[in-house]
Amino acid sequence: MNKSAEVKSMLVAIGAMVVCLNAMADVKIGLSGPFSGPMAADGQEYIDGFGLAVEQLGGKLGGQPVTVLQGDDQMKPDVGSQVMRKFIELDRVDAIVGLGYSNIIMANLRRLKESGVVSIAVAGGPSPMAGAECGANVFSIAYPNDGSGEAIGKLMQDRGYKNVYLMGPNYQAGKDMLAGFKRWYKGGIAAEVYTQINQTDYSAEITQLQMSKMDAIFMFYPGSMGVNFTKQLKQAGVIGKVPVYSTFTVDGTNLPALREAAVGVVSGNTWNPALDNPANAKFVKAFEAKYKRMPSTYAANAYDAAYLLDVAVRKVNGNTGDKAAFAAAVKAAGAEFKSVRGPFRFNTNNMPIENYYAFEIVKEGGQVKGKLVATPLVDHKDAYVGACPLK
Repeated sequence: MNKSAEVKSMLVAIGAMVVCLNAMADVKIGLSGPFSGPMAADGQEYIDGFGLAVEQLGGKLGGQPVTVLQGDDQMKPDVGSQVMRKFIELDRVDAIVGLGYSNIIMANLRRLKESGVVSIAVAGGPSPMAGAECGANVFSIAYPNDGSGEAIGKLMQDRGYKNVYLMGPNYQAGKDMLAGFKRWYKGGIAAEVYTQINQTDYSAEITQLQMSKMDAIFMFYPGSMGVNFTKQLKQAGVIGKVPVYSTFTVDGTNLPALREAAVGVVSGNTWNPALDNPANAKFVKAFEAKYKRMPSTYAANAYDAAYLLDVAVRKVNGNTGDKAAFAAAVKAAGAEFKSVRGPFRFNTNNMPIENYYAFEIVKEGGQVKGKLVATPLVDHKDAYVGACPLK
């Protein structure tokens, strides 16, 4: 064997050894979200949903041992940026799961794309991320921000409302949600009101609402904002008198705090414990047994993210070091793993194609829970995919 052939043979052997070592190394996941502050309950859902799935998978993803690092973004863009930089540059994680709310995602979207690290949002998908600023390695396993708003807009259009009062917090997701509602609802808009993020007192806004000539309300207030706003609506006598529709204002995160105050509210979402499929039945039973509470959408999405990564890591035989190949495996895995939501796959812009449901909050058998009343959008694709250069 000549010198050149010997060198070539040695390089091939080294390459094979590197692949083998990569396959044996722990898969390192950075889990980020609002783990303190007013939205800490939502962040805990990320932790518990993802953790439950990893436990069910034997502490592994794709057959490889997994290490999960946590980063608290506090729902502050500057803090979120520090978390992402640490995950990418110091921890050198294989994937980042969570990404926080849309304000955190948008503050870090460019950094995430340039890093090439697989990044999976579990609580939203801002319209720029779904459109012109999409990235091959950036996914939402949740929904585009306006998806559930579109579903409720269609439902309220179908139900014949003529003059709807719109409310939401003044940040990217709030604007996206109300825009999605208006894309499908073609009736009159009594008012379109944006409030400060994390506002606690809505008495002035509710007084204005009561003075209007609206025939129904559509609201988007996630987390603790939803608790405060819904309770104040109930105390003001609005709920029960006027039809109230929402997205993420009343869900598993805050329903235990709201209980009877939320009865009668119709909420749009991609998931609910009431969905009837084997993956969801397994998830809800295990979550309730482990954490002694019902899960929320955020827990369901984080749980799905772990099972998605399990399939993707297996597809690359544990070699997550090739970032482009790993991102392609995540995209393909979207159509293969069993989502708790039922039908699921990624569109070309890495946003979900999925069903959107409407649940009415009811009290049955002493329990306050969501009851499926409609599926306004089936196998639905977002409105921004045409602006995304990915194919």
